[in-house]
Amino acid sequence: MESQPQRSPSFWLFKPLRWLLAALVFLCRVVLIAWPTLAIYYATFPWFWVRLLLALTFMVFSIWVFWFARKPRMYFVYAALALLVLVWFLSLKPSHDRNWRPDVAVMPRVTIDGDHVRITDVRNFDYRSSSDFTIRYENREVLVSHLTSIDFFVSYWMPGPVAHTFVSFNFDNAPPLCISIEARPEVGKSFSPVPSMFRKFDLIYVVADERDVVGLRTNFRHEDVFLYKLNVSSESARALFLVYLDRINQLADRPEFYNLLTSNCTLNIIRYARAVGKPTRFDIRYLLNGLMDRYLYSRGYLDTDLPFDELRRRSLINSAALAAGNSPDFSQLIRANLPARHQ
Repeated sequence: MESQPQRSPSFWLFKPLRWLLAALVFLCRVVLIAWPTLAIYYATFPWFWVRLLLALTFMVFSIWVFWFARKPRMYFVYAALALLVLVWFLSLKPSHDRNWRPDVAVMPRVTIDGDHVRITDVRNFDYRSSSDFTIRYENREVLVSHLTSIDFFVSYWMPGPVAHTFVSFNFDNAPPLCISIEARPEVGKSFSPVPSMFRKFDLIYVVADERDVVGLRTNFRHEDVFLYKLNVSSESARALFLVYLDRINQLADRPEFYNLLTSNCTLNIIRYARAVGKPTRFDIRYLLNGLMDRYLYSRGYLDTDLPFDELRRRSLINSAALAAGNSPDFSQLIRANLPARHQ
C-alpha cells in the first residue's frame, strides 16, 4: 500500500485562510447581487409586477454572471447595469410634498428667542384606536432654563432586540415634551425595516404630548413600553434639547430620508448626545436598540442601585398608562411607581 503524501505545514496554515477568502468572495457577490435587486424591487414604479419582474431578471442574470458565465465581458455588462441602478437610486430625493399619512403629515417648527422657545404643531391627537383619531395640533412655549431632566423610552412592537426609542424633556413649570424620531410613511403604507434602507421613507421628528406618543403605543398598539429616568445633569439636558430644536428646523427646511442603518431613532439620539460630549465609541446596541436600556445601565446613565432586571421590571409602564387613560395627569401617573432619579 502506498503511503499518503505528507502535507507541508504551510498547507495547514493557509487552508483556513483560503476558506476565509472564499467566504469573503461569496459574501461580496451576495451583496453585489442583493443590493441592486432590492433597490429595483423597492423602486417607485407604479406596478408591482414590473418591479418584481425586473428584480428577478437582474438577480438571475447576476447569479449567472458570477457563478456560471465567468466571462470578463459579462462582468462589464453586470457593472454597467448595477451602475445604472446606483445612479437612479442616488437621483431619488426626499420631499415634504407627498400624500403623507395624517399622523405624520405636519412638520413641527421651532422659534427660539433667548431662553424662550416656541414650538408649533406639537401633536396631541385623541385616539379611539391606532387608526381612528381626532387630529389636533397645538403650540407649546417653554423656557430652556426650566428644563430639568430627560427620560428615555424603549417601545417594543414585537419581542426581540429591535425596538423604537425616543425621549421626553422634563420641565419644572410645564408638561414633558416628547420627541420621537420616526419614518414618515405615505397614505396606505406602514413602516417596514428593509424598505427603509432603500429611500422609501422620509424622516420626521414628531414633537408631541406624552398622552399621544406614549399612550398610542401602550393603550392602542399594545406595545411593551419602558420608561427610564436618565442620570444626566440639567446642563447636559438643555444642551441636548437645543441640538434637537436645531435639527427640527433643519428638517423642516430640508427634507431627509429615514434609513434603518444610518439615520434611525436611536442612531440620531446617540449622534446628538455625542454633540454635547456624551458617548463617543460605537456599540452594536445602537443598531440592536432593543438592548439600549442595558447599554445605558452599563454606562451608568440609569439607576444602578437596583439590579438591571429589577429596574427593567419596575420601568414597564403599560399598566400605569392603561389606568391613566386620557387623564390630563397622564405624565405624572405613568411615573408614579418608577425608581427615583439620581441627583
